Amino acid sequence: MAVVLPHVNSPSGLKKLDEYLLTRSYITGYQASKDDITVHAALAKPPPSEYVNVSRWYNHIEALLRISGVAGEGCGVIVEGFAPITEDVATPPVADTKAAAAEDDDDDVDLFGEETEEEKKAAEERAASVKASSKKKESGKSSVLMDIKPWDDETDMKKLEEAVRSVQMEGLNWGASKLVPVGYGIKKLQIMLTIVDDLVSVDSLIEERLTEEPINEYVQSCDIVAFNKILTHPEEEEEEEGREAVAE
Repeated sequence: MAVVLPHVNSPSGLKKLDEYLLTRSYITGYQASKDDITVHAALAKPPPSEYVNVSRWYNHIEALLRISGVAGEGCGVIVEGFAPITEDVATPPVADTKAAAAEDDDDDVDLFGEETEEEKKAAEERAASVKASSKKKESGKSSVLMDIKPWDDETDMKKLEEAVRSVQMEGLNWGASKLVPVGYGIKKLQIMLTIVDDLVSVDSLIEERLTEEPINEYVQSCDIVAFNKILTHPEEEEEEEGREAVAE
């Protein structure tokens, strides 16, 4: 059955899509398909990082398109306000076309209509299950070293660091920091951070949070000094989970 999605370039449409992807890795099925390509093409630009599930899905599809492409057929998807490019197919007889159109109308299902109590309960259970197992589903982490520069030597560096650390989001952890002299009495903040790759985009963090109001009152610019993948072995993950269980 074809999946029906609202206009994905509006805030309300993105919110609906984010809720839809809360318990799903792909638009339909259990592997990337042409349905993912259709929704990806319908998005006019990368989704804001506040839509965590859409951003995770979007970055994953972007990576697949760069590396290996997508071959799955999918179950069919309709995005309101977007007409996907389709391959040329032979035109069937008029009678067959009408019959197929009637059948398509029966197959289209609006996933965002009124939910029954059973559907709501099932959705809550799926969300709880996803939250409980989120650590195991993280695709990987990265360690980032960033230089954050003030406007001038009169900028209060303590307030600058407080403003930077006030940025909180799922998958982002701030680490150690220090002030490094630049010249003419100016110092920059050098800070470590750890991110979950599927949840946090460093570019979005800089462009949409660190250099926007109100933080840009203190921050003039940000530079990535180092970006390294964190390799976690299964044995280390088990030890970490054991430590967390003891702590709890």
